[in-house]
Amino acid sequence: MPGRTDNVTSPELAAALLLMRRGQAYWARKLNELPDREFDAPSLLPGWSRRALIAHVGFNARAVARLVEWARTGVETPMYSSDGQRAEEIAFGATLPTEALRNLAAHAAVHLNVEWRDLPEEAWSHQVRTAQGRLVPASETVWMRTREVWIHAVDLRNGGRFTDFPSELHDLLLDDLIAVWRRKRREGDRDVVLEPVDRDRVYRILTPEESDDPLVVRGRAADLTAWGAGRYTSGVVTDTGETPPKAPGWL
Repeated sequence: MPGRTDNVTSPELAAALLLMRRGQAYWARKLNELPDREFDAPSLLPGWSRRALIAHVGFNARAVARLVEWARTGVETPMYSSDGQRAEEIAFGATLPTEALRNLAAHAAVHLNVEWRDLPEEAWSHQVRTAQGRLVPASETVWMRTREVWIHAVDLRNGGRFTDFPSELHDLLLDDLIAVWRRKRREGDRDVVLEPVDRDRVYRILTPEESDDPLVVRGRAADLTAWGAGRYTSGVVTDTGETPPKAPGWL
């Protein structure tokens, strides 16, 4: 019997699924390399143990799968049934035995992948609602999960680096940072200009005509994405050669 494949004909969507699956494999590799005895150590996220982070990534796969199920069935199945469900799941998951936590991360990822694989092509455009309340096409769930697995692989503090990411992911993350900052921007917030030294493009929230005092941050695309995601400031400087301040809030 031939293997089942994704119901997609869009090259862009096929590429997005491939990038996500590469990220899932990267996350799984970093998790598999982490000894059981080190699960209780802190992650890169302030106040989060590695256990809490692993639980979050596992339960996130289940939450995203609920959105894909919504797109497939037409029956509203939100990411979370209540405002507190996400935090409750993470707190519970962090108490699981180490082997159960590994199984949660693996099985939830497989379930999500099957939901994507079996989603009819016409359903990829069906609207679903994110945990932040935004209506997006089901195809957006791929990017939502892509960010999670690649970046949290670094947050495991087990050797993952933004410089490991594919070049196209850096470009997508820079675009996403600017888009989110623009959407969340309030009157009076300072403009931010990202100038990757290994790209021919500049990323900014406002146009030059709208901004006369932007925060200009320079560095490699990998380091700019790490700074923009709030992970570290090494490798980036302002246009005056100083360490930049904390980046605007992202996710």
